[in-house]
Amino acid sequence: MRWLIPLVILGLSDTGPVRAELVSLDGAFAAGLGGRVFGQAGSVRKWTGTATIRLNPSDPHNAVITDLDRVPPGADGTVQAVTDLVILRPERPNGTLLFEVLNRGRKLLPAWTQDTGQPEAERLDQASDAGTGFLLEQGFTLVWAAWQGDVSTPMGVRLPVAAGVTGPSRDEFSLPPGPGPHTVRLAYSMVDGSPVQFGVRPSADAVAVPLDAPRVLGPASIAVSPAPGQPAGALYTLNYTATDPAVMGMGLAVIRDVVTFLRRDESAMNPLADAGRNTVTRTIGLGISQSGRVLRDFLYLGLNQDERGRIVFDGAMPIIPGARRSFTNARFAQPGRNPGPQYDRGYPVLAFPFTYPVLDDPISGRRDGILMRCRLTNTCPRIIHMDSEFEFWGSQASLLVTDPAGLPVAMPDDVRLYLATGTPHANAADAVMMRVPGCVLPVNPHSSRSTIRALLVAMQEWLADGRAPPPSRYPGRAEGTLVPAADAYRAAPGLGDALGYQRRVVGAGSYPVFVPLSGPDGNAVAGVRAPIVAVPRATYTGWNPLAGLEGGQDLCTQLGGVVPLPATDAAARAAGDGRPSLEALYPGPNSYERAVAEAADALVQARLLLPADAAAAGAGARAGTLAKLGQ
Repeated sequence: MRWLIPLVILGLSDTGPVRAELVSLDGAFAAGLGGRVFGQAGSVRKWTGTATIRLNPSDPHNAVITDLDRVPPGADGTVQAVTDLVILRPERPNGTLLFEVLNRGRKLLPAWTQDTGQPEAERLDQASDAGTGFLLEQGFTLVWAAWQGDVSTPMGVRLPVAAGVTGPSRDEFSLPPGPGPHTVRLAYSMVDGSPVQFGVRPSADAVAVPLDAPRVLGPASIAVSPAPGQPAGALYTLNYTATDPAVMGMGLAVIRDVVTFLRRDESAMNPLADAGRNTVTRTIGLGISQSGRVLRDFLYLGLNQDERGRIVFDGAMPIIPGARRSFTNARFAQPGRNPGPQYDRGYPVLAFPFTYPVLDDPISGRRDGILMRCRLTNTCPRIIHMDSEFEFWGSQASLLVTDPAGLPVAMPDDVRLYLATGTPHANAADAVMMRVPGCVLPVNPHSSRSTIRALLVAMQEWLADGRAPPPSRYPGRAEGTLVPAADAYRAAPGLGDALGYQRRVVGAGSYPVFVPLSGPDGNAVAGVRAPIVAVPRATYTGWNPLAGLEGGQDLCTQLGGVVPLPATDAAARAAGDGRPSLEALYPGPNSYERAVAEAADALVQARLLLPADAAAAGAGARAGTLAKLGQ
């Protein structure tokens, strides 16, 4: 049975029947970005407001959402959520709705593609807030709707609660400086009087030391003082019986229903419809880091099919998720958790299936794949997946292209994989090589932003014109470019020894994991090698040793490192550095600048670098700033 509810949008009502999907919008357009004109796309209007989503727990399309059936429905038989919604609509759109899955309530895509700071990317009011204006000059209609129920700012969603439901929950945290006691807010309310397990360990690999139960300040807060003898940054863990979980998985249905409404509805109630005609003809979903993992969850759970069986996203772009998903669609979920080398490692974000094709897993005894459900309903999007090099060291990215035995896995024709070679997890547009406390190497300033821009254009062409994107550029076992960590630098003699660092990729239990193979200059040989890597003045890594620690957990989280190449052959011999010197690589006047221009042109021809970014690389080479080494 389909539930019928009144539709109220922008203060208007319609007594005709509608389905339990997006049922109301409350907001309005205003002039956006100071009236700035973005080429042929023209000026922009900004819609800000909220959307109300109602789901029928009995609809089989919603059966995958954990605990939706544990929420008492309203009089109409539905369960409701309200989300913040922001739309940027160009005057002359290109027909593509580009939906960014928010990262902890934040918009990242404008900063990552338009080279702004994060405050400007979040605000999007003044002309300068659009930075280079790349997204809007392309004509994309940009949409953001909140999905994450445990954050409220900058954008939030109000999700229903399964009142009275109890079960185990776990909180992990470090304490701020000072003797305490410190107030710690828990993810969920504790059941009054239920037993707890409390402990501390100095690092992620250490054995926990039991502690007395903390002092309870309220249902969801405790007071904790530092444990004697524990270092700053020690990890405290509280296991407890929790109650009243939010239905976090409904946030994924919010994404589905906001996008399908904006794409399909042709009434005047839709901000993207004009005179009975919807201006959207195709949709792209994109998520960065945490939200890239959420986008993979969205696909895995079969939510790329709306309640009427129609496709939601024509294209999906998970950016830097590695092989992980998120801790969202579960009872007492904590989607904000970010398991990494130093913390949050006990939260379930890494589990079979890791990759897009359907595989057999002898360990779990399951047959599954990220795209298995959408294959059954013919609602799979075309996928462009991009990772940084850090994802191989901290996010098990090799599991995308290997089976449970570590053997190669080929991608289907509608999936492309790219590595932004030599990049850390993330960087600001103005990042420079610099020293930071706690890391052995200067931090890597290289950014994947130019690659993301090129891949966005490639996805648009794939959907709008049927022009296939460039072939995948990703390390692989069959090609010999994906190897055990101990073999990663075999072609760069002395590099590993000079670092005095035991390289170790954070593992994945019983599944073998691998990292990219590096060439004689220490830079990875596979992937999209931007001019800074293809014409190197340094080795750029996706990892950076954590100072003062030895053994397995010695990575600075999400950071990369820089090891400058020796200036001369004599300096290389004196240091025992087997990498080529700068004088050997670039022997003549302007040879470095010419090599950069050739590398940039080759990437432009391969459609992996836009002409504007190629020109910027050439200018940086001539100015001596491309390598960002302060030379």
